Amino acid sequence: MTPKYNLNARRLVCPLPVIRTQEAVKKLKTGDILEVVCTDSGALQDIPTWCRINGHTVLKTFTDDYDYYIVLQVGN
Repeated sequence: MTPKYNLNARRLVCPLPVIRTQEAVKKLKTGDILEVVCTDSGALQDIPTWCRINGHTVLKTFTDDYDYYIVLQVGN
């Protein structure tokens, strides 16, 4: 079973959600799953772009009321 971690980036504005995601991923292992929750809609584009550049995989994105979720798998 793959571990799942959560990052609360609510009430942070660009570029902080990406920076906090980067900091969290550094502590994880390849294959770990991280769910990031944000209130900044720009994170729906910024975090997947960061993932693509850095070799991580976005498994899904979705919204729930005022929250935006990005679920990613840590790459190499």
